[in-house]
Amino acid sequence: MWYFAWLLGVLLAVAFGIINVMWYESEQCFGQADDEGLSA
Repeated sequence: MWYFAWLLGVLLAVAFGIINVMWYESEQCFGQADDEGLSA
């Protein structure tokens, strides 16, 4: 059942990549909001 471990690993890697993209986008969004708040 090597294919189960391989599929689980691929799905875990894809999920990790999606979470990283979501984190990166939220950091950019909140970072811009913080910068605007400090300059105002």
